[in-house]
Amino acid sequence: MAKGISDEDINLLDQLGVETTTKKKSAQTPREQRIIAGFEEIERFVKENGRPPEHGENKDIFERLYAVRLEQIRKSPECVAILEELDSKGLLEVPKEEVWEVGEDGPSDDELLEALGVETDPQSDITDLKHIKPKQEPEEVAQRTPCTDFNKFKPLFTIVQQDLETESRKTLKYQDNGEINKGDLFIVEGQKAFVAEVGEMFTSGYGRADCRLRVIFDNGTESNLLLRSLQRALNRDETSRRITDPSLGPLFSSDTSEEDTNTGHIYVLRSKSEHPFITENRTVIHKIGVTGGSVEKRISNAKKDPTYLLAEVEVVAAFKLSNLNPSKLEKLLHKFFAGARLDLNLKDRFSLDVEPREWFLVPLNVIE
Repeated sequence: MAKGISDEDINLLDQLGVETTTKKKSAQTPREQRIIAGFEEIERFVKENGRPPEHGENKDIFERLYAVRLEQIRKSPECVAILEELDSKGLLEVPKEEVWEVGEDGPSDDELLEALGVETDPQSDITDLKHIKPKQEPEEVAQRTPCTDFNKFKPLFTIVQQDLETESRKTLKYQDNGEINKGDLFIVEGQKAFVAEVGEMFTSGYGRADCRLRVIFDNGTESNLLLRSLQRALNRDETSRRITDPSLGPLFSSDTSEEDTNTGHIYVLRSKSEHPFITENRTVIHKIGVTGGSVEKRISNAKKDPTYLLAEVEVVAAFKLSNLNPSKLEKLLHKFFAGARLDLNLKDRFSLDVEPREWFLVPLNVIE
């Protein structure tokens, strides 16, 4: 009973239909949580579509699953008791006109689920919901708040802007779910974002590694959003960019300095072989190689070398290397393109089988 409320007050409240007894909330068991989570999925469907889920071959697979689940929930006194107070849309009420009764004239639960392509387990029941997502983090995207120590970060954003204007920093398209580390800079939704802090890693409800970040924005706000939330925001934004660190230096450049050491060339070749498969796919079959000397000298004897498919070749691209180990770079490139390696058997001039390993089914623009 609330302090200061008399018996007369309680009687008056009772007459007005106001409940005066305090219900004691009990913690939900994992089983109850599964039942509620499954019901919330159905309610979400109803909210989005304006009707309960229905059966039918022309219906989406998940709608048909929700229809099956709803019927099973209605038949379970335990489920009805748990969900009764949560049923704001009257979904637990059994419609007067039923097309068929599960387990009687129509198919059984297991038969229907099997027909829908859902594996069934004799030991499972309605509470073992296989096709629902666990509840999301309360803060899918954390709210931004004013950054109280923004004066520490403001000079950084000024320098970054100057570096971008002088092109000492570049912006690169953010790659889906790319790495995010402390000190990284991004442009997301038109604002520069600086990752000031990275918290300890933990396993989320989805079974994935995640962590909290402190992200400072150039408008003087900050957010402690999750790493994966920032990745999703960057993925969704088609104009998102990663801002490079000038201290790392350019990986690709047309300029050289006196301090650079020439270590060779990467070359990309196209075969002139008359082999039927090569002829048909000539424009997407390329050899990726590295040489410490001249490319022209390297391919001068191509017609007699199985490495070059025993045919003349043409150079379609070449890149000068500086300060890099050519053989290590070659191994790295071949490992990267391994999934597209050309699987082709040839016989050399001694009729021995050879399998060239440096040719790939990759368009030139991808290699470039």
